[in-house]
Amino acid sequence: MKSISIGDAELEIMKVIWRAKEPITSLDIGKAVEDKDWKKTTIATFLARLVEKGALAAEKQGKLYYYTPLITEKEYKRSQTKKLISNLYDGSVRDFAVSFFKEQKLSEEDIKELKAIFDEKEE
Repeated sequence: MKSISIGDAELEIMKVIWRAKEPITSLDIGKAVEDKDWKKTTIATFLARLVEKGALAAEKQGKLYYYTPLITEKEYKRSQTKKLISNLYDGSVRDFAVSFFKEQKLSEEDIKELKAIFDEKEE
């Protein structure tokens, strides 16, 4: 899967679309992000960019466009994580993990879950 570059504001739009679980109109997207105080034209610009980048499909039904994600949230997160590790840690997952774990406060539950992941990887 090729990496799609999505800006912060565009990511807010994608999160709404991913949560929708079905095609969603720009009107519904606008309602979901009304706390951002974005104009309809701003939202339309973000949607057009996301379609152009290959992150969304747009289908016109009547007077409305319905938007569907072409990449899943999981795929996007995976590609962004790989990009982060590649760019900041020269591709070293170990260096990334050491940096991350030293900076984060982990609960017992987090540690248990992480240990289970490592155990699974060892098998």
